[in-house]
Amino acid sequence: MTEEQKAVSSANDAAQSQSAASEAALEAMGYKQELKRAMSVPDMLVYGLIFMVPIAPFGIYGGVFGDSGGMPALVYLVGMIAMVFTAFSYATLSQAFPVSGSVYGYTSRGINKPVGFVTGWTMLLDYLLVPTLLYVVAAQAMSGIVPEVPALIWGILFVAINTFVNIRGIELTVIVDRVAVVLEILCLGVFVVMGALWIATDPLSNGFTIQPFYNPETFNPGLVMSAVSLGVLSFLGFDGIATLSEEAKDAKKGPSKAMVGSLLIVGFLFMLQTYIAGCISPDGAVFANDPDNAFYLVAEVAGGKFLYVLCALATAIAWGIFNSLAAQTAISRILFAMSRDGNLPKALAKVHRKYQTPYVAAAFVGALSLVLVIVFEQLGIDAISRLVNFGALTSFCVLHVTVVWHFFIKERDGKVFTHLILPLLGFIIVGYTWISLDPASKTMGIIWVVAGIAYYFVLHKVMKKNVDLEV
Repeated sequence: MTEEQKAVSSANDAAQSQSAASEAALEAMGYKQELKRAMSVPDMLVYGLIFMVPIAPFGIYGGVFGDSGGMPALVYLVGMIAMVFTAFSYATLSQAFPVSGSVYGYTSRGINKPVGFVTGWTMLLDYLLVPTLLYVVAAQAMSGIVPEVPALIWGILFVAINTFVNIRGIELTVIVDRVAVVLEILCLGVFVVMGALWIATDPLSNGFTIQPFYNPETFNPGLVMSAVSLGVLSFLGFDGIATLSEEAKDAKKGPSKAMVGSLLIVGFLFMLQTYIAGCISPDGAVFANDPDNAFYLVAEVAGGKFLYVLCALATAIAWGIFNSLAAQTAISRILFAMSRDGNLPKALAKVHRKYQTPYVAAAFVGALSLVLVIVFEQLGIDAISRLVNFGALTSFCVLHVTVVWHFFIKERDGKVFTHLILPLLGFIIVGYTWISLDPASKTMGIIWVVAGIAYYFVLHKVMKKNVDLEV
C-alpha cells in the first residue's frame, strides 16, 4: 500500500470513527440514527455560505443603504460582530447537544421542555418565512429581467425545484450547494473588479472613500442599529448549520467549526461588495427612484446593462433556488425534531426509507411556502424580513441565556469568560437589535409566541400529551 493509499485509508477510518461517535452520542440522548450522515465540515461550511448567500446584499441593498444613512458597509461590520458572539454560543451548545433541532433542542435540554418548545415555536416564525422572503426576492428579480412572465410564476417554479431536491436527499443538496457557491463567488468577483476599476478610472467617480463605513453627516448609533436589524437577516444562515447535526459526520465539532468559519467569510464578502457599491454611488442618487433594484442600478453604472442583468440574475438564482433550498432543508429538520418529540404532528417525523430525509416535513414546507408566496407577494421585502428577524433575534437571545443557565449556573463549571461574559455580550448586542425592530413586527411576533404558549398548554395540560424527550 502506497503512502497516498495509507493516508486515504486513515482518513476514511477517522471519518467512520467520528460517525460512530456521533451516532452513539445521539443514542445517548434517547434517539436512533435515522438521517444519513454524509456532511463533512467543508460541506457544512459551503451550506452555511449558501444559506447566508455571499451576494445577499444585492437583494436588500436599497433598504440597508436608506436605513443606515448611506453607511451599508458599517451595517454588515456591526452585524457580523453581533453574530460572532451568537456563533460562539451556538458552537458551545452544538457540541453539548448534537441534535437536529438547533435552539429548540438546546433549550429543551439546557433549560427545560416548555422553554424549549416556546423557543422552537418562535424559531418557526423565522424559518417558515425565510423561504417565502427568498422566493419573493428572486421572483421580483426574474420578473425585472423577463417582465412577460409574472413574478408569481417564478415563485412557484422555485418552490417546486427546491422541494424535489430537498426530498431527494442531503447528498444532492451538497452537490447543488457546491455549484452554487462557485457561481456566486464568480459573479461577486466580476462586480468587485468592474466596480473597483470604475471607481479608480472613471471621471464621474468620487474615488475610494470611507463613507460606506462612516459618514459624519449622518452617523447616529440608533440609526445604524435600526439598519442592522434589517442587515442581520443576511447572517441568519450560519445557525442553519446547527440543524444538520444528525447528518454531520462529526456532530460534536463539525457544525461549530462550520458556523464560525462561514460567518467570518461571508461577513468579509458582505462588507467588500457594499463598500464598492457605496463608493460608486455615495449619496444613493442612482437608485433614489427605485430602491428595490438599488444594487443592480449601481452595478449598471460600473458595468452597463451586462452587469445589471448579471447581478439581477445571480440574485434570482441564488435566493430563489440555492438559498431557499438551504432554508427549506433547515426548517424541515426543525419540524422533524419537534414532531419526533411529540410537539407537532408525528407525520412530520417520517423519514424516507431510500433517501433518509424527513420527506413529509420537506413536502409540507414546500406546500406552505407556495401558499405564503401567494399571500405575501404584495407585502414587499421589508415587511417579511422584519418578521423573520423577530423570530431569529428572539431565539438568539434565549440561546445566550441557555449557555449561561446550563453551563455556568446549573453545571457550575466556573468558565467565566466563555460561559458568562461572551453570552452576556451576545445577549446585549442582539437584545439591542431586537429593541430596534419596528412596533408592528414586535406586535405580530408576540402574538405568534402567545399562540404557541396556548398551543403547548392545550397539548400537554388539556390533552395530556407526553413528550418523549430525555432531559
